[in-house]
Amino acid sequence: MARIGVFICHCGTNIASVVDVEKVAKAAMQMPDVVFATDYKYMCSEPGQAMIKEAIIEQKLDRIVIASCSPRMHELTFRKMLKGTTINPYMLEIANIREQCAWVHTDREKATAKAIGLVQMAVAKVAKNKPLSAGTIPITKKALVIGGGIAGIQAALDIADCGYDVTIVEKEPSIGGHMVMLDKTFPTMDCSACISTPKMVEANAHPNITLKTSCEVEKVSGYVGNFEVTIKEKAKYVNHDLCTGCGLCQTKCPTKVTSEFDQGMSKRSAIYIPFAQAVPSKPVIDANACLKLKDGKCGICEKVCPIGAINYQDEERFTTEQFGAIIVAIGYELVNWEEMYPEYGGGKYEDVITGLQFERLVNASGPTEGHILRPSNGKEPKDVVIIKCVGSRDPKKGKSYCSRACCMASAKHAHQILDKIPNSRVYVFYMDVRTPGKGYEEFYDNTRKDGAQYIRGRVSKIYKEGSKLIVKGEDSLLAKPVTVEADLVILATAMEPASGAYELAGKLGIAVDGDNWITEAHPKLRPVETQTNGIYLCGTCQGPKDIPDTVAQASAAAVKVAALFSHDEMETSPMVSSVDPDKCSGCGFCVDLCPYKAISLVEYAGRDNGRKVTKTVAKVNEGLCQGCGCCNAICRTGCIDLKGFTNEQILKEVDALCL
Repeated sequence: MARIGVFICHCGTNIASVVDVEKVAKAAMQMPDVVFATDYKYMCSEPGQAMIKEAIIEQKLDRIVIASCSPRMHELTFRKMLKGTTINPYMLEIANIREQCAWVHTDREKATAKAIGLVQMAVAKVAKNKPLSAGTIPITKKALVIGGGIAGIQAALDIADCGYDVTIVEKEPSIGGHMVMLDKTFPTMDCSACISTPKMVEANAHPNITLKTSCEVEKVSGYVGNFEVTIKEKAKYVNHDLCTGCGLCQTKCPTKVTSEFDQGMSKRSAIYIPFAQAVPSKPVIDANACLKLKDGKCGICEKVCPIGAINYQDEERFTTEQFGAIIVAIGYELVNWEEMYPEYGGGKYEDVITGLQFERLVNASGPTEGHILRPSNGKEPKDVVIIKCVGSRDPKKGKSYCSRACCMASAKHAHQILDKIPNSRVYVFYMDVRTPGKGYEEFYDNTRKDGAQYIRGRVSKIYKEGSKLIVKGEDSLLAKPVTVEADLVILATAMEPASGAYELAGKLGIAVDGDNWITEAHPKLRPVETQTNGIYLCGTCQGPKDIPDTVAQASAAAVKVAALFSHDEMETSPMVSSVDPDKCSGCGFCVDLCPYKAISLVEYAGRDNGRKVTKTVAKVNEGLCQGCGCCNAICRTGCIDLKGFTNEQILKEVDALCL
């Protein structure tokens, strides 16, 4: 006979303000196999845990139910507590009476009745629980960082400094990401390149870091500690082992196309290094622009290359490597404002630019060598309008979320214009001003003192009259329309996930939210982890953030990897699916449905009515399985059970609720 103890948590007033916890504890004492029940204000605290341990000894408990907050919060906490007792850590059930009860009800009597029902279900289930033991798996002490922006670079450097090997996979020809495109960083106005390029050089020179540029992740299989990753290296048409980066090929190339690095503000050659400080500082050929690769003509770069590094027959290559952990740091892109906001000119006016384009204009290494000039005529603008939240906080046309960095970036741009152009005037249209970082509010105040005029209201239309842009909007504080004649308009456009984020998440078996930002395991307690063990995230792949938060999160992800690699092997959760091969029909529905790619079809030698038979059956990789139960639900023959959530246990819960 089971001896069950039930512990009801007040959670301060989170639960107790709506649920009569004393009544729930009394009701629990009347439930089958319950020999002890009590309540306490903070059951997860040290005194609360000590109370549970004492009750286990005094009442000779062999399993327990804790009615508290979501098991996602503290189930692991209580499992660790039970490791020091006579009870197996998996002879525990959490009844969620906070999120599922107290937080969603206002009627105290009904909430209490529901809490009693939830406890009753947990008691019925724990009575059927069986002791489980965790297994172990070996760990490959090599990390993969997907994305070579400042987040990926920082994470890679921190892991490498701990003595572990790291590979950075970057889809562009150079690492650096968006940060290296910027001129200054707020609020200190440090040179962005002066901060980021030394880190790029350090990453390239680090003995534990391997750079793979112009590469993408093609396929991922395996599990935490033992990921098998196939990497596609795009054809560069230049042998980087031979190339010295002299640049002669670029100067002789006759084909000029728009520069992606300069955000369309300048031209580059078909064979090119993205920017002067690129790492690696060796060119690649743009196959879509190269006359030799398209039409079989030209070939000048091959003729002028003094060491024969040009290879027009180059092809994409695939390599497969083993990694113990993966960090996703794929960054962000800017929304396509031209389609979202045709009323702003929809890209027809050269002098309506994005904030990132302005960064290239004001940058000393940019197309105008740091001189702020109008793209349309090359003249210095005197009247500049900055429009914030273009695509952000606009669920009808753009994105519902705030892009976080825009307020400070706009203040920085206003400061730079007022500082570089004498007698200039800057008008900033805004919805709200958000300055949550250290020194941010002071920077914003100084920008206004510099002369920036902040106008609270949205811009309704931008059109051209002569050489001027007419910006029409409203001042919602004065409740009147506003018209500004501008020489230059800068749009603070919203961030959105990098292209391919959704597809990459599918390859990795991790989740994305409704906007395709990669989802963390828990926003408070596990902000750099994903639901797939061994895969971590950092930077703006998770959501909009500024550089300090990005770098901090990168180091946090690196610490998680270093902690994982500090052991030769790791424990795995025993709450995984298991297959009865004699019942399995080999239909494969579970294989297609499994979000973690943990199930495969294998050959099985069994018996059918005493006869030896060989058939195809499903097999679960316990290192990959996350215990979600999807396979259990889809299985037509009922051959799959989830340890800790067996069909018998679930049915006992249903029976308890129906009694």
